[in-house]
Amino acid sequence: MPEIKHECGLFGVYGCLDAPEKVYYGLYSLQHRGEESAGIASAAGSRIVSHKGMGLVSNVFKPQDLTRLRSQAAIGHVRYSTIGASEWHNAQPFVGEYSKGQVAIAHNGQLVNAKSLRMSLEKAGAVFHTQTTSDSEVILHLMAKPEYRNNLPGLLGDLKGAFSLLILTPEEMIAARDLNGFRPLCIGRLNDGYVVASESCALEQIGATYLREVSPGELIYIDKNGLRSETFAPARPSYCIFELIYFSRPDSVIFGENVHLFRKSLGEKLAEECPVEADIVISVPEGGNSAAMGYSQASGIPLERGFVRNHYVGRTFIQPGVQQRRQKAEIKLNAIAPVVAGKRVVVVDDSIVRGTTSKSRFGLLKRSGAKEIHVRISCPPHRFPCYYGIDFQIKEELIAAVRSLEEITEYLEVDSLGYLSIEGLLSCTSAPKDYCVACFAGKYPVPTEITKKAPEDSEEWEERTGEHIIVV
Repeated sequence: MPEIKHECGLFGVYGCLDAPEKVYYGLYSLQHRGEESAGIASAAGSRIVSHKGMGLVSNVFKPQDLTRLRSQAAIGHVRYSTIGASEWHNAQPFVGEYSKGQVAIAHNGQLVNAKSLRMSLEKAGAVFHTQTTSDSEVILHLMAKPEYRNNLPGLLGDLKGAFSLLILTPEEMIAARDLNGFRPLCIGRLNDGYVVASESCALEQIGATYLREVSPGELIYIDKNGLRSETFAPARPSYCIFELIYFSRPDSVIFGENVHLFRKSLGEKLAEECPVEADIVISVPEGGNSAAMGYSQASGIPLERGFVRNHYVGRTFIQPGVQQRRQKAEIKLNAIAPVVAGKRVVVVDDSIVRGTTSKSRFGLLKRSGAKEIHVRISCPPHRFPCYYGIDFQIKEELIAAVRSLEEITEYLEVDSLGYLSIEGLLSCTSAPKDYCVACFAGKYPVPTEITKKAPEDSEEWEERTGEHIIVV
């Protein structure tokens, strides 16, 4: 598969004893956001020290590593690649040094103008790491430019696309979120210190109290004097709806929504839009659990447990290669044959992106004797690439972009397939106009170097926002 940039997890602690250890446990809670690499950088006196590696948090860090990192300020990162190869050189946080001293940076998102920025930097003499292909390093190089050296708001204002950032210097920790707020970032309090995390569930892991989200276009400085905030750009919210549908943990609060209750609402709306006569409702764990509850309650069809998940296998969608996704899908789930045998089964899942894993999952039910298989997906069909930090950037790899609904149903070898409409999806949010649904509708809130923004009055957009799809 061609190189494609990252959906990741960030966690930072400032002003707390054993900050790296707290970051370590915070990253555990964010492991679902990236399984390829993990890293921690800490401010030890006047220097920044770091440790990072490939693999899960539990594999990368040993007790002696955390001892070496011990300090009162640290930032951490878990990653899967979307642009930038899955290699140690692209693991974060990145640590660099310029005229103001050392700095570490951790980034969640994707810059849509990274290519032009990098070319400009290289033309001016910047030397990038020979094997680093992550756009996050671009930000590090920009910080060293004279015009940005004392003007971080100006630098951030020139970045286009999705970025939630943590920056650590020996004196302070800085957090920032792009003006669209594509990726989540929140602030918590722990004793006399502060914590910043991609998701609120990670705050709870270390006993921190949730305060609020970092606002789109906001820059936060945390140092020995406390917390101060400034706005570097006017907010234009375009929150990534897929964070709520798929990425975030059910116990997190994202964009003001409780993830579990939101997904449950999706299931209720799905039952309304895509009804079917059946004997039981089951979920594809773990992503479909909450929506299946909602579908069952709204339809009156009993909820059952039809799959058992192997918890020692990671998330297949965020594996970088097709073959890796297929191999993990085959050992990730097993059907409970006595539950589904002879039954008309509604299977609720959160999404079908490439179709690699779904066919395998539904095939398990067929081999276990299910009489009918009716698939219900709690989001619309993915027909367009994402350029804001999620790993589907090649349109031809999206099954709904290259196959009709009838063809997908036939490919999956199921009796019917129903997707939630864009209109139904957005009706489950408290602020429908504040969400990015580009991967469903092709309407991009920030133009990229390879796409153009769809017009606000696009007939195609109006048509798609009203669709609800079911194929029998």
